[in-house]
This record gives sequence, C-alpha cells and structure tokens, in this order.
Amino acid sequence: MTVADELTPATPEETEEPIKQRKNGLYPGVSDELAENMKSGWADTELHDLKPVAQAAETAGRRAALSARFPGERLVIPAGHLKTRSNDTEYPFRASVEYAYLTGNQTEDGVLVLEPTADGHRATIYLLPRSDRENGEFWLSGQGELWVGRRHSLAEAEQLYGIPASDVRELPEQLKEATGPVRVVRGFDAGLESALHDKVTAERDEELRVFLSETRLVKDTFEIGELQKAVDSTVRGFEDVVKVLDKAEATSERYIEGTFFLRARVEGNDVGYGSICAAGPHACTLHWVRNDGPVRSGDLLLLDAGVETHTYYTADVTRTLPVDGTYSEIQKKIYDAVYEAQEAGIAAVKPGAKYRDFHDAAQRVLTEKLVEWGLVEGPVERVLELGLQRRWTLHGTGHMLGMDVHDCAAARVETYVDGTLEPGMVLTVEPGLYFQADDLTVPEEYRGIGVRIEDDILVTEDGNRNLSAGLPRRSDEVEAWMAALKG
Repeated sequence: MTVADELTPATPEETEEPIKQRKNGLYPGVSDELAENMKSGWADTELHDLKPVAQAAETAGRRAALSARFPGERLVIPAGHLKTRSNDTEYPFRASVEYAYLTGNQTEDGVLVLEPTADGHRATIYLLPRSDRENGEFWLSGQGELWVGRRHSLAEAEQLYGIPASDVRELPEQLKEATGPVRVVRGFDAGLESALHDKVTAERDEELRVFLSETRLVKDTFEIGELQKAVDSTVRGFEDVVKVLDKAEATSERYIEGTFFLRARVEGNDVGYGSICAAGPHACTLHWVRNDGPVRSGDLLLLDAGVETHTYYTADVTRTLPVDGTYSEIQKKIYDAVYEAQEAGIAAVKPGAKYRDFHDAAQRVLTEKLVEWGLVEGPVERVLELGLQRRWTLHGTGHMLGMDVHDCAAARVETYVDGTLEPGMVLTVEPGLYFQADDLTVPEEYRGIGVRIEDDILVTEDGNRNLSAGLPRRSDEVEAWMAALKG
C-alpha cells in the first residue's frame, strides 16, 4: 500500500458529502486551488460499441423464467458490498451468485430490480456510475477511480449486460416508496433490506432464494462449457503441483497451495474454495486448509482444489498422490478400495436415477471393504443400516457443482437429495476412507492414511461424462502420470 491510504473510502451514500480525511493522513486537507485543478484536463475515456458479455442471452432467459415464476411482484436481487478484512482493507469482492447468475455483472453494490408490468417485468440494473470528478471522489475516495480503477459508466453497463442501468444511490429511496408485493434476496445488502422491512416477509423471500437455487440444478450449454473450462485449468494446476513436489518437501504444504493458486489466477478468477493441500495424516482432516504442515516422501498428499472461471463456475477435483511417486502396499490397498467405490458411484449417475443412488453405491463398496478387512463386524447390510462405516467414510459422496462449489444449497430436499437426476446436472462423486492417526480400532499400519478421489460428472442423455477424466484415477495410472511429469 502507498500513500493512497491518506483518505477514508467513501461509501455510496457518502459520495455527495465532502470526502473524509483519515485520522492520521499526512495531508491536512485539500486546497481550493488543488481541488479546482483536479477537475479538469482529463481526456474522455468513455467506451463505445462494447460487445455484450458472453452469457448475455442466457441471463436474459434466466430473468424471463424468474419473471414467469413471480408475476406482479417486485423482485430485488443485490450483489452485496465489499467486506472489511481488517481496519481499512477489504477482501476481494465476489458478487452474490443469484445476482451474477441473472446479470453477468460482478461489481460491488449492484442491484437487479425486476419491476412488474402488465405483461411481465421490466429489469433495471442499479450500479455505481463512474466516480465523480466534480466532487473529487475519483481521486480522494479510497474506492475512487485513481485508487482502484475505473468503473464502467451506466451507458457502458447497458451495452455489456443488455439491461437498462440506473444509479444505485437512488434505489433505497425508490424502494421505500414502492407499493405492491416485494421480494428480496437477503443477506447481501442490509440497507436495501432496511428500506424494504415493512414490505417483505422472511417466508416470501425464502421462496425467491429457493427458486433461484433450484433453477441452477440443470446447467445450460454455456454453464457446462464454463465448468469444463474450470476443470481443464484444474487439471493443469494438478500437473503443476506434481512437478514441484520436491520444492514442497523442502518447504511445506503452502508451496502446493501457492503453486495451484498461481494457475487459478492466471487462467481464472480465483480458486473456487480454499485449497486442501493435506499431506500425511492431515489428509484425515476433511477440510484441512491451514496447509502449513510438512510434505514427506513416503506419505500421501490429498489435494482437493478447483479453479474458478471468470464467470464464477468452479471445478472441484481431488486426487490422493504418493509424494515419492509410488504407493506403498497399504496405501495402494486403501486407494484401490476408494477407486472401486468411486467407479460404482460414477456408474450410478444417469438420467432417471435417484440422486442418492451414487452415494449408496459407493458406500456399499467401502462398507464391503471395511468388513472384509475385519475393521467392522458384518454383515454389510447391518453396517449400512446402522451407519457404522461412517467412522471411516465420514462424509456424503458428492454434491451439486456450479457457481458455488456446493451449488444449489437452498434447493428443497425433495428436488435435490430426494430428487431424480436429469441431463445437464453436474455433481461430484468423491468417496473417501480416513483412518485417523489416533484411531485405536484399526491396525497401526492404517493410521494416518486418508484417501479421497473426486471427479466432476455431467449427467448426459444416455449416462454421464466425466469432465475431469483428464486426470488419471487408477493407482497404476497415477504412478505412471507422476513419473512422466517428474521425468
């Protein structure tokens, strides 16, 4: 950071007020002469003839479906605001999925409003316009153009997103005066929720959130293409990691995390979730994201990571790799069992199947192995009925995937886990076995070994397609792949 820190960022509501100074800024103020000087002498940078964003046709169709579901009602979908990381620094912004899904826009403070009309809805995207040069916002505000980069003008936004654009600073007052039924996606804009507090109900707003979650269960062609893009970048990220395992051994799991993150930032927007770079017994901690442990030859590395594309679609892939390139006998035994379970799970993914089928198929194989190895007393049906295998399998075998790594989470149970698979759905299949380092119920040779294999599976008209098939899964293929990359 540099001396930009001298002046306090202005919120959208503050931009008509004098820009506040920081308590400990080095400049006591702005002279009238400097303020006047900064108003003029700037070239016109307005962008013309912009092309619509790639998903503009899809977002228009999604808004049409939303309009049809809630006729006669005003619908308010906010992007959200910057969140403070510490003091006056913010986390990187990520718009709400609901907003990005319906608009293609990803800027903070935006709001999509669907105003009811006689034959549907009129959509308006409310955004902050270019930062003001007349009042000095563009150079005095911490969120001004000279500090964080230019925003699109409202005219530019209309070209990009195909939606009429207005100044978001005027929206709260407009909504206070709104009449008729209103729904808002909650949790992203407290100011809007306050403006609408006497016009909305939690139950009605939840119906809107559920609909927007369920409409994403089946992906369109654009979304499937973006997910494949995310997976392809993720495959390259895994290859990057294998090539630097010697450097990770010399440092820590952080080297693996940083290596994958570089690929995510170069080819995408970010990682889709905190990368799990779990070496040795850390592989038994399902969401090990501290990534500060040692990487040792002879141990396994469980790498669970995904690149997020510029349009927010994320991959979610896991491989469990021998750090030195070769599985030991016990590691291979456990790995092959998980692979067999995953094969059964993937085979159960097809149109018309129950969503739970792939989970049940994978859990049955893992349970059979646990009984066969003498780790739990059979018969298999008894173990499954009582859920005893869960001591070592722990989690569900997969989830929907899309703009969220755990996509469509607000969908109703009857349409998600109790639902039926359809072409266009994308889900993960990720069985695992985890033998904790302190688990005295298993032989010592098992302890500290964790294995998960995860792939991203598209339901097709005649079965499924493994989007992440570019990464080997079978143990011998993994060893050969690693040897080739290291060689």
